[in-house]
Amino acid sequence: MAEENIVYIGNKPVMNYVLAVVTQMNSGTSEVILKARGRAISKAVDVAEIVRNRFITDIKLGTIDISTEEVSNREGSNSNVSAIEIHLNK
Repeated sequence: MAEENIVYIGNKPVMNYVLAVVTQMNSGTSEVILKARGRAISKAVDVAEIVRNRFITDIKLGTIDISTEEVSNREGSNSNVSAIEIHLNK
């Protein structure tokens, strides 16, 4: 999977990520992966549902992978953060 087919979900508004997914799908990409960690997971689900229900209704939900990643804090300690990958296929 090419790196340009991945949309990393962060602090921007939901519609920015929806536009990124729709743009990639309209440019001929057959699969886009949404990646998010922590509090952004719910935003990733929102992006997937908005794309599926409003913009590209024939898009299929592929695999959904959940995991836990270890992240270093500023204090030097490590904490676990949940992560999700949502695959959207045409």
